[in-house]
Amino acid sequence: MTSTSAPPGLTRFNALEQPAALAVLRGACASTAWAGRLAAARPYRTADDLYAASDAALAELTAADLREAMAGHPPIGRPAPGDPASAREQRGMAGASEELKAEMLELNLAYQQRFGHVFLICATGRTGEQMRDALRERIGNPPEREREIVRTELGRINRIRLARLLDEDRA
Repeated sequence: MTSTSAPPGLTRFNALEQPAALAVLRGACASTAWAGRLAAARPYRTADDLYAASDAALAELTAADLREAMAGHPPIGRPAPGDPASAREQRGMAGASEELKAEMLELNLAYQQRFGHVFLICATGRTGEQMRDALRERIGNPPEREREIVRTELGRINRIRLARLLDEDRA
């Protein structure tokens, strides 16, 4: 049986003034286009409706929109200073050896030189070694293939961040 009322976190999100909703969404994904589409489509009846809208907006992002979204992500192994979400998402690198951290820095730089943007992976729940292995594997991808992988990874990250947004206790 489906409830007719939205969960409290979604109700709070739906009730935000447009500028506040945009700010909250830009905190989840740095793409102005993505945030604008999601904010404009409110209210959402269920969290699944919000996730579906996120996926649809992500599919419509241009190459420039994707670059803007990726610019909001720090390199793996170097979470944004003072950003607990960044540190939480990259927790798998926290206990990494100095050797692994140095290797990730080197691989990140090589990836960025090859593709022109940060290596993007949904780091939540992954170990440092898993992220390194994925970077090693993906650095050889053709640019078109890598763009699609980046879009998929960004979608995973956005869903996790939206879920966290809806779960926040703002009451």
